[in-house]
Amino acid sequence: MFIEFETYYLDAIHEKYAWRICDFCTINEERLQRFFPKTLEQNLTPDLSTYFVARKVKAFEAKEEFLFVLKEKENHTLIGLVYLKNLDWTKKQGELAYCIGYQVEGKGYMSQTIKAISTWALEDLELKTLQIIVHKSNLGSIRVAQKCGYIWKKVLAQAHTPPGEAPLDMELYELNYEG
Repeated sequence: MFIEFETYYLDAIHEKYAWRICDFCTINEERLQRFFPKTLEQNLTPDLSTYFVARKVKAFEAKEEFLFVLKEKENHTLIGLVYLKNLDWTKKQGELAYCIGYQVEGKGYMSQTIKAISTWALEDLELKTLQIIVHKSNLGSIRVAQKCGYIWKKVLAQAHTPPGEAPLDMELYELNYEG
């Protein structure tokens, strides 16, 4: 899947993105360590990123998990990642997780991207429910969920344990397909 926006584009994971994912993760290490620790630890070197991307390409092809990259058009810098994960094809449900680089935060890129991926997941993949799980302190991600029509459902007690921290309660937002 490839979607072009005004100043950036969204593309499915591909082997050619390994080095750029490594760069993105190391540049945004502080932003990723709390809520994307596994992605971070798997992309701290170019070799690790090569293995990470190979696994993600296979998962994408097998429809087990979908990873997308956001890249600026002008210089092709990788500026974000979006996962469609925890897919349950029986329940027709999946979860979106996303991160944006510090250099483009607050520009609306992620809201536009999540709207597009949500439409694709509901219409093309025929999922019925999409979820976003976010910590209450992550106001940017909460705004993205709300702007994209996701509705707060409940608190998930101790749903995420960041490295070196106690388990955190997380907020569950859902979007249900009406069509």
